[in-house]
Amino acid sequence: MIDHLQDKKSDYMWLEPRPSGLDHGRGVVRSLYRNPREPTESRVRDLIDRMTLEEKIGQMIMIAKAPILTRPVDDPLNCCFAVGGVNAGRGPRDAAPVKEWVEMTEGWQRRALDSRLGIPLMVGVDAVHGHNNAYGTTIFPHNIALGATRDDELIQKIGAITALEARAAGINYTFAPCVAVVRDVRWNRCYESYSEDTDTVRKMTSIVTGLQGRPPPDHPRGHPFVAGRNNLIACAKHFVGDGGTSQGENEGDTRMDYAELEKIHMAPYIDCISQNVCTVMASYSSFNGEKIHSHKYLLTDVLKNKLGFKGVVISDWRGIDKLYQNNNRCMVPDYLRSALAGINAGIDMVLGPCDHKKFQDDLRMLVELGKVPISRIDDAVERILRVKFSAGIFEDPMPDRSLLDLVGCKLHREVARQAVRKSLVLLKNGKDPKRPLLPLQKNARKILVAGTHADDLGYQCGAWSVSWAGSSGRTTEGTTILDAVKATVGTETEVVYEKYPSVNTLSAHDFQFAIVAVGEPPYVEHISSTDGPVIPSDAVDMIDAVADKLPTVLILISGRPIEIKAELLKKIDALVAAWLPGTEGNGITDVIFGDYDFVGRLPVTWFKRVDQLPIDHKDASFDPMFTFNYGLRYMK
Repeated sequence: MIDHLQDKKSDYMWLEPRPSGLDHGRGVVRSLYRNPREPTESRVRDLIDRMTLEEKIGQMIMIAKAPILTRPVDDPLNCCFAVGGVNAGRGPRDAAPVKEWVEMTEGWQRRALDSRLGIPLMVGVDAVHGHNNAYGTTIFPHNIALGATRDDELIQKIGAITALEARAAGINYTFAPCVAVVRDVRWNRCYESYSEDTDTVRKMTSIVTGLQGRPPPDHPRGHPFVAGRNNLIACAKHFVGDGGTSQGENEGDTRMDYAELEKIHMAPYIDCISQNVCTVMASYSSFNGEKIHSHKYLLTDVLKNKLGFKGVVISDWRGIDKLYQNNNRCMVPDYLRSALAGINAGIDMVLGPCDHKKFQDDLRMLVELGKVPISRIDDAVERILRVKFSAGIFEDPMPDRSLLDLVGCKLHREVARQAVRKSLVLLKNGKDPKRPLLPLQKNARKILVAGTHADDLGYQCGAWSVSWAGSSGRTTEGTTILDAVKATVGTETEVVYEKYPSVNTLSAHDFQFAIVAVGEPPYVEHISSTDGPVIPSDAVDMIDAVADKLPTVLILISGRPIEIKAELLKKIDALVAAWLPGTEGNGITDVIFGDYDFVGRLPVTWFKRVDQLPIDHKDASFDPMFTFNYGLRYMK
């Protein structure tokens, strides 16, 4: 009986005495908004009627690592400026394991619950391919790779696992999925897109159901839904057209008529809304010269009114700040102008304002002057509270320590491994198709493994992996390609590894074949790959030297198609696009050694030359190296 009541404790929280907060003191709290049995809209209305203007505006702010909430509990500012959420970033320190995140997120929630109304926080991270910010978690392939699988059921599983590993850390919100349709692979965030094809991206939106859970059939369309404490608030981003900017410029301008925008770039959001996605993030980019963050027609008239979205429209990180600045060099935001433009356009929650106190003061002034209607403030706060109630955060605000043992567990890594092998695309197999190199022999006498990406877990995972921009080396727990090769081959096989094999190595050993892994270093947003979408010249020279001596399979680790010279393609025996596979490199050896067949198909067209960009796979005159949807198999 005691265990049963403990399990049901959250059902009775609204009747429990509270030492502080609303109605604090003696007696029992009987606030309607605390009663989980009441309809969500009734709870929202009850709570918003109790709020001051300052508290409403506070809910509209999501700050970074909560400087307010880390002050002493008795600091009066802690209650006066309670905020709606916290972006947890990379956790309490760089490369912190999930167990360390728990103390951090639990402390934030306790401070929030000590505020006058006791409104818990939305605690968000960019869990874009697993709970990738923490050390030791399962890191899945990036979206471009998942698009190659065309497997919507697998993507849904990945969403569910991501939710479990994030909830273990006290995270209840992820800024994912990115449902951009990439139209120019020069875009630095190409790997965040599932495909250049709208229908493929639409299929991959099933990750929303994985993250949030499946709503019941009678759940109203467009209203936020989260199934329970093992699920996350999801965020469809970046609304809208971020993958279609001119020349692939990051935060650039998407130039097309509205009908084309709707057909190509908006369609995936309709699928996310049909799955009751809780939040939508505005794009840094512009549409025909007008920044999305201040585009009232797109944010309010289309997204909220036409598409019926009832959740939260959140800004991108400091997206409001970028609308107007008093000094572009110092990036001092002009909140009187930017808040006026952004909030009136339809932004409900502001992520990471540079100076959240000034933003709050300036927005309050705009309301008092009648420049921002109180009805717009109330609409924003209603949407935020609707998400919080729908997600059950009031009943379960704290981390679930019982989930800690699942973080990075064998079962989760097996799903990631499956995702890797299903995402691999075989582009070439044999100089003569009748004499393929793959699958490789496990019992070969001696093999060479080479290349910058063969034994580098950081390169294998790419950006948004433990650190924002990604890095090189053993950045987390996982299996590199070299690790996987050694674990796959026979006990009598000798594996020789050199990043750049010397002439002596190539001439002194009797290798049967070489596995060479090269590609792009990690890059993110405005931090670009310095060489562009090409194989670095020193890697090309190394591949030439190896392929002159040995049958060679080239494994490309990249977030997009990269230029391969015709001479190089002719020289190598096999070519595999492995994208950014994440922590489970053994998914690659599963396929190249023949335990599984290749099933991946190109989610983007593979160009011949950079000067061909941008491309459209539906353009019959385009002459690519490999067409959209291309992919070889072992079995005919």
